[in-house]
Amino acid sequence: MQHRTSGIRRAVLAAAAVTLAATGCTTQAVGAASAPSAAATASPSPSSGASAAGGSGPAASASPVAADPARADEVLMAEGTETEQVRELQARLRQLGHFHRSPTAFYGSMTAKAVSAFQGKQGLPETGKVDGTTWARLTAGSRTPTAGELRPPTTNELDKPDERCMTGRVLCISKESRTLAWMIDGKVVSAMDVRFGSENTPTREGTFKVDRKEREWESTLYHTAMPYSMFFSGGQAVHYSSDFKARGYNGGSHGCVNVRDKERLASVFGQVKVGDKVVVHW
Repeated sequence: MQHRTSGIRRAVLAAAAVTLAATGCTTQAVGAASAPSAAATASPSPSSGASAAGGSGPAASASPVAADPARADEVLMAEGTETEQVRELQARLRQLGHFHRSPTAFYGSMTAKAVSAFQGKQGLPETGKVDGTTWARLTAGSRTPTAGELRPPTTNELDKPDERCMTGRVLCISKESRTLAWMIDGKVVSAMDVRFGSENTPTREGTFKVDRKEREWESTLYHTAMPYSMFFSGGQAVHYSSDFKARGYNGGSHGCVNVRDKERLASVFGQVKVGDKVVVHW
């Protein structure tokens, strides 16, 4: 009877093994030790959380590059592509000094030019398109971008602060880069894009102080709203401009420093005190 029972058990186990094979299960799936599956041994994407340069953080790319050498020439991104991987591409190129704007996630002519410059430095064909080889070189030579690098606070790149901005509490305003940096003891606390007055009503340059603050204000000369005004030179002030938000640099102010990021300015408005320094410079 015992021999008959053992034979039945062997028959049942054999049938179960056939069933598992037919449904795609592996022996590891039922607990037996075996070699890792192909999925477990595949090379990770260069963007899957840590670059070859040692960066860390969440993956920004949804299109991994295969380790297969046969795919080295496959075009991953080119003009017209609009993905989060393009945003990561632009941030990495910016780290290396090839891209000088904030990442947009859109692959245009400026991105193609930056890619060509990187390829030239690497001794690769300057196609302006990102293939597997170009992407692998870029991720190896840069780190995984931070959230601030992927979506920086300003469209324009901050330039080197004026020396007058390096001490104390300062609204450091650059006409060269068209940015405002709120700085405390030489460190940038917040930054935003700004625009200035026209040729007929220029924004004055120099060192000033915040004379007064007005959360809600309307220009008595031009009858336009000036929320979060911080006056620093007579009637000239740093303030939010809905026109700047709508039209960008196609317009200009009557001498004030316009800001288009209302939420960011509101935060800085709450921190700035009357008497804090304002530096407007080239």
